[in-house]
Amino acid sequence: MDDAFWSTLDAGLAALDFELAGAARAAIDAHARLLVAWNSHINLTALRDPAGIARGHLLDSLIAVPVLRRLTGGRPPSLLDLGSGAGYPGLPLSIALPARRSALVDSVGKKAAFLGAAISAVARAMRDAGEEPPEILVEAERAEDLADEPDHRGGWDLVVARAVGSVAEVAELGLPLAKRGGHVVAWKHDAGDGTLRRELHQAARVVQAAGGATARPVPLDRAAEVGLSGHCLVVISKRNPTPDRYPRPAGERRRRALT
Repeated sequence: MDDAFWSTLDAGLAALDFELAGAARAAIDAHARLLVAWNSHINLTALRDPAGIARGHLLDSLIAVPVLRRLTGGRPPSLLDLGSGAGYPGLPLSIALPARRSALVDSVGKKAAFLGAAISAVARAMRDAGEEPPEILVEAERAEDLADEPDHRGGWDLVVARAVGSVAEVAELGLPLAKRGGHVVAWKHDAGDGTLRRELHQAARVVQAAGGATARPVPLDRAAEVGLSGHCLVVISKRNPTPDRYPRPAGERRRRALT
């Protein structure tokens, strides 16, 4: 990637007091290069300039690393990224945390194909830099179908979702996949006008019904310093097993919101 990408990313990482080692930098570069190349053919992201990708995708993903490490006690977690799309936040988080194993989930065939190519490019870049990549898989399925599979249901330490939907939607799709004692983490924006507070209130019943503790917003103290003012995380801890009826089919979720 060009100088604008790296100058934006490095300035942001310095503000976050976060360092990327050589193999991780090579992997992130390979992923971003592939995104730019593929984005001219299929619509993976609305961010097209290198600086915008560095800030809007990479920094927005990596700013969560300290929070996620606290949630997992510093141990390498298993991580599942719902609606991964262009691979953010799941792919850079898999490298930076690092994750023990990861799955990038997207039911759109073209996006799943990109994710497979990106994983291959990242693995080559890391091996060329002398480091073995983490285990990262692509799941070209809907989250509802994935939750019916025994090797995924209740199988993940962290289930992350960025630009997927409301807190209620993320909770109902993510909690069935999270381990008891694990966490669902949603990327959100708090404009300070009460919208996020209302969204959390509207999600309370489905969070409880699906086995979660109260959804809690987690401010990202340095977000404004890297041009991401108002960005925050919503964390839902998995307290109880999720009943078999969750997640409900998409049509039922639309018709009968639990509010």
